[in-house]
Amino acid sequence: MTFLIKKFFFTMALIVFAIGFHFSGIAQDKKLTFSQVYMYAQPRLLQRLPVLEGWLDDDHYIQVKNEDGKSYLMKVDASSGKEKIIANFSNIGKILCEGFDASEYEDVTSDFKNFLFSKDDDLYYYSLEENDMKRLTEDEDIENNPSLSPNGKKTAFTKNHNLFVVDNETGTVTQLTFDGTDVIYNGWLSWVYMEEILGRATGHKAYWWAPNNEMIAFLHTDDSPVPVFPLVSYDNLHCKVEWERYPKSGDPNPDVKLGIVHLNDGRIVWVKEDETIDQYTAWPSWTKDNQQLFYQVLNRGQDTLQILSANPITGDNKLIYTETQPTWVEFFEDIYIFKNGSGFLLRSDIDGWRHLYYYDMNGKLIKRLTSSDWDVREIKLVNEKDGIVYFEGFINNSTENHLYSVELDGSNLKQISVETGWHSVTLSPEGSYYYDTFSNIYMPEVLDLFDDDGDLVREIGNGKTTFYDQYKLGTTELFNVTTADGIELPAKWVLPPNFNPKKKYPVIFSIYGGPGTQDVKNDFYPYLNSYFIASKDIIYFVVDHRGSAHFGKKGVAKMYLNLGKWEMNDYIEAVKWLKQIPFVDSTRIGIMGGSYGGYIAAMALTYGSDYFTHGIDGSGVTDWRLYDDVYTERYMDKPEEDPEGYEFGSVMTHADKYKGHLLITHGMLDDNVHEQNAFQLVNLFTDLDKDFELMLYPNSRHGVRFPKFIHEQRNSWNFWFRQFFGKEFEMD
Repeated sequence: MTFLIKKFFFTMALIVFAIGFHFSGIAQDKKLTFSQVYMYAQPRLLQRLPVLEGWLDDDHYIQVKNEDGKSYLMKVDASSGKEKIIANFSNIGKILCEGFDASEYEDVTSDFKNFLFSKDDDLYYYSLEENDMKRLTEDEDIENNPSLSPNGKKTAFTKNHNLFVVDNETGTVTQLTFDGTDVIYNGWLSWVYMEEILGRATGHKAYWWAPNNEMIAFLHTDDSPVPVFPLVSYDNLHCKVEWERYPKSGDPNPDVKLGIVHLNDGRIVWVKEDETIDQYTAWPSWTKDNQQLFYQVLNRGQDTLQILSANPITGDNKLIYTETQPTWVEFFEDIYIFKNGSGFLLRSDIDGWRHLYYYDMNGKLIKRLTSSDWDVREIKLVNEKDGIVYFEGFINNSTENHLYSVELDGSNLKQISVETGWHSVTLSPEGSYYYDTFSNIYMPEVLDLFDDDGDLVREIGNGKTTFYDQYKLGTTELFNVTTADGIELPAKWVLPPNFNPKKKYPVIFSIYGGPGTQDVKNDFYPYLNSYFIASKDIIYFVVDHRGSAHFGKKGVAKMYLNLGKWEMNDYIEAVKWLKQIPFVDSTRIGIMGGSYGGYIAAMALTYGSDYFTHGIDGSGVTDWRLYDDVYTERYMDKPEEDPEGYEFGSVMTHADKYKGHLLITHGMLDDNVHEQNAFQLVNLFTDLDKDFELMLYPNSRHGVRFPKFIHEQRNSWNFWFRQFFGKEFEMD
């Protein structure tokens, strides 16, 4: 430990020198204000990057531009930068009504010639070539999740939990399913499938067009077995109760089956599965020839996943691939099925790190493409013609994200992006170019265009405004914290702008901390909250535990049956490390987080109360028995299968150890982490005669949004100032 402390002070000397050097030639004396950070007041230090909508072809990308109060869709030549207007959104919008924002379209075909719009809950179809707007629906019911067929000639949508399709040329609407009710959904996801399986970005959409435009795969859901939970709004005289179908750990799940509707005759083919088995069915993917529908089935215990292929004519299925792990298996969200029919590509973590595997269409392994102790984070493009896979991930440093390529025979693995930091890329269809949103701890985001060798073509946009260099922000540093058992935990802090190593500073941990997530990155997060904290003479601190994404599935698997254990072990280790730093005030060690981070904050002030002195629990779980089954059982199994894990992982178990100062905040219409979590902890704290603070936000869901967001932030700052400095926070 002596060596580590000496090494730390040497590093600090370099930081102090760097701070002095950095500020010596530039007048950076302004400080951030509350209204700038939380209320978007002027002057703005950061600006939005240009909005790119993807690639039209291998040589042109699509950009939305706003000039002189008008909005355009531009085709931009990648090599020359020459722009051509392909759609005037201002003129298109006027066809519907004056001031309609046509850039907010519902869907567009891949050639950007056919658009779908929604206005006053009805749908409109616009053909760019014909310059013609057609109204597709006209009724009082809401058309949800509309999407164009691949050729743009049809539009599908859900309404009243049934699936519909409309012919965009004739306007003929055809109802495809007829059994939709308040608990029977066609093409619409139940809450738990939306939240935990297919993702919030779906907006509950649960149907998928076939490439031939003549079939639609969809999920049929019976939500009636799922218990209901009341969400109460207090606006009305007698209150309003919203009943949510929400399966908590161990509860019954919705019954889900996969159907394929044939548009030529309306016939529905049901994929043949045993509907009595408690399992999850999701992530269908069509083959290019329309002959097979790949889909995935995960057992309730979430340790065995199957990929199957269904015949869309008969519903017969064939087992293609099975993966079993002793902890859990997750759905393959980015499975790639080769258009040439040669097989499919998986990104599996079966060996402890997530890597690429190439299988034939019968599930026989052709080639493992990558290996070793690092992760492939996302498949970005497969160039079948040249046999190259492009992906994002890390090889040398888990705090960074880079673009790589590898050939389908596993050879010629190379890193394409060069600059140190976090890259997020979008490649042209054949990989000749890519645009890259990039930042690191020293530099706000830039949007650059590169060729396939990683050579810069030009800068498309820069996140810095002219005001950025006038402000004195804190200094950010990346480093590792070594635990007692030798684990190197990635960490990051922001030191106050006028940092003085002879002073004593309070610390605020900013935490999310869920399994397999990552808080510490070499990036510049565009939300300036961390710098505002540092400007108040508080050290902003982030550290990731051994169950975070830095350590691959090998690390995350340690959390199996143990939520709360390793997170708290490692965060406490980080506090022990901080206490050895002379300028850290060990009597003021705060922690804040939302959702899973709120759970961690509550655990820190109970189980970890000998180390953490202050905390804010925002919308946090307090007992895993109260959270949804898909997420919780993935890591903890059912409550009866892991009673010790559920007991230890509950904040209530450790409530008697609570000391210090905790602020609990929660939205009273939170449909994700129910306010029940906060209330059960409050009930126990008051029984134990513990002092704490509570702030509830009526009509707020998971995470407090505008306009209440401003109150939440101001209230949080009042908490920190009262507790850390013995005074009220003054708005500036």
